Amino acid sequence: MERYEELRKGEKGAWLSIGTYITLAIVKLVIGYLFMSQALVADGYNNAADIIVSVAVLIGLRISQKPPDQDHPYGHFRAEHIAALLAGFIMAVIGLQVLYGAASALFSREIIEAPSLITAYVAAGGAVVMLLVYRYNKRLAEKINSQALAAAAQDNKNDALVSIGVLIGIIGSHLHLGWLDSLTALLVGLIICYTAWTIFRDATHSLTDGFNEEELKPFKKTIHEKCDQCCLKTIKARQVGSSIYADVTIEVNPELTVQASHDIADHIEHILREEHDIVHTTVHIEPRQEKPATKA
Repeated sequence: MERYEELRKGEKGAWLSIGTYITLAIVKLVIGYLFMSQALVADGYNNAADIIVSVAVLIGLRISQKPPDQDHPYGHFRAEHIAALLAGFIMAVIGLQVLYGAASALFSREIIEAPSLITAYVAAGGAVVMLLVYRYNKRLAEKINSQALAAAAQDNKNDALVSIGVLIGIIGSHLHLGWLDSLTALLVGLIICYTAWTIFRDATHSLTDGFNEEELKPFKKTIHEKCDQCCLKTIKARQVGSSIYADVTIEVNPELTVQASHDIADHIEHILREEHDIVHTTVHIEPRQEKPATKA
């Protein structure tokens, strides 16, 4: 129940992103068209597209909260990974569009009239707002361990970078450095594509039950230090949405009763939950194999 409550908290970040993107998209498109700033108009459309990303994250968080059923006995937590995957795809499309537009403009000899400085103020304001949203969602994602919300936070950061690039381009056009707008957009497009790749990589890694070997070391250390009656044989883990599931194999004295062995298994589940927030641990118990005595 605690995990479902954390997922409900994650919805606040998704709703914050959606509301912010709707507001910024309207403001940027209106100001961009009125004061002749192609860069700001592109940024506005970028924010409009990001509404889809935030909605995908929200849907993923909602589906993750569904309780286990006959077809999903382990729950629906992996919907978060799918939402992150979708967010990565959409972000990649946006990044490629920015790259194409920037490259086309960079090699074009067309002279573009400098837009009004009002557009620069709007771009600067948008960057500040998105950085604040990014910090909020990043902290919330770390608190509830949500991959989907973490992807949304990265998208927030990308949009702040895009707005900073638009600001630099508008100022550059007033300094007769029109090419600076396109060059900045090109760099921003590369950043967006790289971020999309990292989100895609992490989501597919989790969906295929990948888990970093280094992250297992603290789990092993806890079992070694706090379980005197057992010997750790193997431990495996996988990320399921915002939760970690672990499979542990231990060896115990073969003369222990079933109840005593059961108590040891419960102890391991408890310490992993308390120390590392692992919500589900399966413990397999094997009799300890005594080493044969060496001949003199």
